[in-house]
Amino acid sequence: MTETFILIPGRTSRQGAAMNAGKNSDDYRAEISTLQMNPADMARLGLSDGERAILRTAQGHVAVTVQAVKRADDLPEGLVFLPYGRLSSQIASAETQGTGMPESKGFEVEIIVNDDR
Repeated sequence: MTETFILIPGRTSRQGAAMNAGKNSDDYRAEISTLQMNPADMARLGLSDGERAILRTAQGHVAVTVQAVKRADDLPEGLVFLPYGRLSSQIASAETQGTGMPESKGFEVEIIVNDDR
């Protein structure tokens, strides 16, 4: 199953705390590879907390772990959040719209769920 969402990357407080242990720490790697989603979107895709999915854009694809936000109001349906890091950079657009700064927020991403889980 595949569905298109809008990805909003950003920083998290947990990411900042894990960075103190280093970017190679297990906590930091786990934080930057966890996609936060609205529970209704996860239910529609048949995903549960801790399951894996693929994020795909024209630039490439990455595997992430999915996690429901605690309050559905924190992240509206159709939007997903991935902390800035190696994975979000791999799928970000190189397009700058003439600004010199690559687009890093609000771009379309396909979520691919492996039905053979």
